[in-house]
Amino acid sequence: MTAATLTARRSGPLRGVVRAPGDKSISHRALILGALAEGVTEIEGLLEGDDVKRTAAAMAAFGADVTRLGEGAWRVEGRGGFAEPADVIDCGNAGTGVRLIMGAAAGFDLSVTFTGDASLRGRPMNRVLKPLGEMGASWICRAGGRLPLTLRGGNLRRIAYRLPEPSAQVKSAVLLAGLHAEGGAEVVEPEATRDHTERMLRGFGARVDVSEEGAGRRIVVPGGQRLRGTRIHVPGDPSSAAFPLVAALVTPGSEVTVQGMLLNATRIGLLDTLGDMGADLSVTNIRDEGGESVGDVTARYSELSGVDVPPERAPSMIDEYPILAVAAAFAEGKTVMRGIGEMRVKESDRIALMATGLAACGVGIEEEAEALTVVGAKRGNHRVEGGARVVTHGDHRIAMSHLILGLSAETPVTVDEPGMIATSFPGFVDLMRGLGAGIGEAVEA
Repeated sequence: MTAATLTARRSGPLRGVVRAPGDKSISHRALILGALAEGVTEIEGLLEGDDVKRTAAAMAAFGADVTRLGEGAWRVEGRGGFAEPADVIDCGNAGTGVRLIMGAAAGFDLSVTFTGDASLRGRPMNRVLKPLGEMGASWICRAGGRLPLTLRGGNLRRIAYRLPEPSAQVKSAVLLAGLHAEGGAEVVEPEATRDHTERMLRGFGARVDVSEEGAGRRIVVPGGQRLRGTRIHVPGDPSSAAFPLVAALVTPGSEVTVQGMLLNATRIGLLDTLGDMGADLSVTNIRDEGGESVGDVTARYSELSGVDVPPERAPSMIDEYPILAVAAAFAEGKTVMRGIGEMRVKESDRIALMATGLAACGVGIEEEAEALTVVGAKRGNHRVEGGARVVTHGDHRIAMSHLILGLSAETPVTVDEPGMIATSFPGFVDLMRGLGAGIGEAVEA
């Protein structure tokens, strides 16, 4: 028996205190750096979604000893590098995983073949392959830089690479390759992106030089460095915390607290934007955990207003635009999101899918190549209708976003392929139900 769909129905006030699952970006990096390091890395709070489990399996295939000790507790014993795997590396739906692993693997004298699910096989890898090729790596792949792809690494040379567009994945792949390149690697990013790789490299004993350049940064990693195993505590993922927080903001009478959420400045653009919209948000118990700032975030039902989201904020919230669009649907006036073309090359074309899904639920939408405008429902007689069956194309964030919409829409909202939610947020349905959300399964044999 498998759940064919999930349906969200109009719910009463959502209330409770929850903890978001471990941050996905940090979880991927913890496993990869642990496998590259010498000695033991102990990880607490690891996200145990499908994407991260694929990365764990990949690290074992490259020769690390990877052991699950308990819920969120993992042990990685690295050998100081990667050995050639005996079989194909299947990264499932993990775009972050495959791109970072490619960068790490390129530094070693080996050949490795990568594949993934239908979604990942349709996503181009050219942005990562270009700098890796300039460093000396080679590959054979399908047209457009698509998987399956066989990468040949080793004998890399130094690169000074300016990112054509903001991308933490490309930056991280180059820095990981640079660890084992003659002369290392230098990356200039025009806009600051999430900096977990730089922070974590330092935690593993690497030298990383970072200097500010306007709105961006220059990051230099010398080559020939050895990483040492360490202890890592993975904070709560702000991209996952966004769902219960927005649900509280748009569901009358609600108050929800998410504990232990990552507050890294490169990851909280959504909180800033919701604040601009008039959201009643408070952050308490701020502390440092493993070099990252974390805190407890409380959201209360709010009368939201539409805003123009600054395009330069996109790198700090690129995964949160789908759920922001849901908040915008319940706001007064228009919310304009520009500079978000990156959304079209995620697990799906997220601009198109959000536009289609919201329109089917009676929300006013204006879609452009790199922009999305949501016309919020006015308070009073105009409300979000709902009533749609949303096609998600296997994208977990599209599915969760429309389920949150359904909690305050006039009629239920249904999404297909709910199993994909487990890639980033295992336990999403149980967590939301525990807060009082009316989310139910439709099961077929």
